[in-house]
Amino acid sequence: MPTSRWLRAAAKVSFSIAVFVLVCFRAEAQAPASFPWRIEILAVHSKTFSGEEYLRGDAAGKDVSLGGELRLPFAVLQGKVPAVVLVHGSGGIASNADSWARLLNESGIAVFILDSFSGRGIKSTVEDQSQLDSVAMMYDAYRALDVLASHPSIRPDRIAVMGFSKGAVAAVFSASDRFVAKYGGANHFAAHVGMYTPCNTRFDGDTKVSRAPIRLFHGVSDDYVSVAACRDFVAQLKAAGADVSLTEYPDTWHAFDVPTYPPLFELKKAQSTRNCQLREGPGGVILNAATSAPYSLKSDPCVAIGAHIGYSPTSAAAARESVTAFFKQTLLN
Repeated sequence: MPTSRWLRAAAKVSFSIAVFVLVCFRAEAQAPASFPWRIEILAVHSKTFSGEEYLRGDAAGKDVSLGGELRLPFAVLQGKVPAVVLVHGSGGIASNADSWARLLNESGIAVFILDSFSGRGIKSTVEDQSQLDSVAMMYDAYRALDVLASHPSIRPDRIAVMGFSKGAVAAVFSASDRFVAKYGGANHFAAHVGMYTPCNTRFDGDTKVSRAPIRLFHGVSDDYVSVAACRDFVAQLKAAGADVSLTEYPDTWHAFDVPTYPPLFELKKAQSTRNCQLREGPGGVILNAATSAPYSLKSDPCVAIGAHIGYSPTSAAAARESVTAFFKQTLLN
């Protein structure tokens, strides 16, 4: 009878679903929790701006197609999960992106590793930072936020951003009310983390930030990006009422959380603004704060050539513990 055939078909479907669910949970039990349950490659439609264009806010920008890797944790089997957007530094995506993704996946948090370089034909800006302005990478982060907010497995109200060096400019200053209003859209980051952040360029209104917490982590020995400017910036943010903190690690160099780096390595041709104090002037022009003259990456005497990087197991472990606890508190509660 038709009813019997329908019941048999329904029974087969139910059995198949049960087997699939059983396989899923067995995989979850057997695989290390740091492994992703699923990996997706997502497109991010962004725009490219010069620094001045971005700060003026009057340019359309050039369309560019970027991409990123979304790693979903096993927790997604129980429902929607929070996420963290990782914004890489001048060297592109490094091995620390993988280590952070594994750590956060283990905590039940999805990770989106954003690639701001490949779609623009850039391999590295270490020796030529003019290829892409750090502040313009903020637009990429906002668009990645939009992509994740519309994803069926992600909680749109629990998306954070974490950046490294050049990418930390996007991660930290994306909290600015000014940039959120101009470029952010309907979605907002729930938290901001900057690893060895260049804080030495100050923008108009940059102490007026969202209520989302901001956390900075920096090595005291860093001669690529000086921690001194971050001390001043954080003090001013606190005075303005922001939820912000700076954690410093002694005897620790730039990129201290990249496990494939040696303890100390010299980048002989790296451009560094560690000696520069910069501020935004009229028309989005960046000025040397000491001279009030327009700043030039190629000719300003404050720009140094050569800097060091180095992995610190002790500092990296401490940062991983602090950042993980911070994200658990802000994204999982």
